[in-house]
Amino acid sequence: MDVAHYKAVLETRQAEILKRLHRIDDDLGRTRDPDSAERATEAENDEVLEEFGHVGSDELKALEAALQRIEAGTYGKCVKCGKPISEERLDVVPQTPFCKKCAASL
Repeated sequence: MDVAHYKAVLETRQAEILKRLHRIDDDLGRTRDPDSAERATEAENDEVLEEFGHVGSDELKALEAALQRIEAGTYGKCVKCGKPISEERLDVVPQTPFCKKCAASL
């Protein structure tokens, strides 16, 4: 397994998520016009942005955990059963801590 490849993929995705989270924070921090006829729409948009922020934060935590597993030398091993995670699975979900069998049992 080419761990350096997966590390690069994880770091690239991490940078993308951080950039997106900063944009969300900037947008949510923007001052709104309290007299705007679009207040309801703006409030709904803020709720959507907040949810995207939560999802992004969760993904960021998973990416950071995967990078920690790389540093610890345990990346690519299922944290539940200890068996290898297939490269096919890591290609699709590089931050996964579980093999396909253990992920299915969650």
